[in-house]
Amino acid sequence: MLLYTVTDMSEEVAAYGVPEAWDAEEVARLRAQLGLTQASFARELGVRQQTVSEWETGRYQPRGASARVLSLLAETAARYETAERPE
Repeated sequence: MLLYTVTDMSEEVAAYGVPEAWDAEEVARLRAQLGLTQASFARELGVRQQTVSEWETGRYQPRGASARVLSLLAETAARYETAERPE
């Protein structure tokens, strides 16, 4: 079983360039990077499409569990991108 402290997770997230706070541009960038529509991105995150739209327009910012899920998704995407690059 792999356990992380908050410090370990913050360092790992930072190593992959995952933002600690999610603003409108970062949410839109991640969704575009994954090639998803707002609706499909919302389904993956377990939120409404309207919520994704509100994040991307800056009306609201992801917080709590939603922000953590975005960070995990971004970290996973970054790992796959890194693994696919020839060294």
